[in-house]
Amino acid sequence: MKPSRTRGLILGLALVLGLTGCASAAQTANAPIERAEVLMPPSYRFDPVAIQVPVGTTVTWRNTDNFSHAVSVAGGTVPILDLRPGQSGTITFDQPGTYAYVCTYHAQDMQGTVSVVER
Repeated sequence: MKPSRTRGLILGLALVLGLTGCASAAQTANAPIERAEVLMPPSYRFDPVAIQVPVGTTVTWRNTDNFSHAVSVAGGTVPILDLRPGQSGTITFDQPGTYAYVCTYHAQDMQGTVSVVER
């Protein structure tokens, strides 16, 4: 095999392996984290985006951003948390299921989920 062709195959294989590693990291980043607190740091996001908690857990959202944010759980079964900078709010999840939520002020950028499981 010619050296230039071998070099091209090696570079191609390195690119494929590098992209595969990025895809795995992205999938892991979206996996629910066992945690009962979600931060709203600067840059219009929830951190972490997806959490998992046992039934009966009270989840706290903390606004550490410089702007107001509001947490609204899909289905409207719980009140909306309207949080100014520095404020926190809580919601207790008494039923198993996956609950999607958004910031009503920044719904295009700020979305998350709470997975509630029985233990």
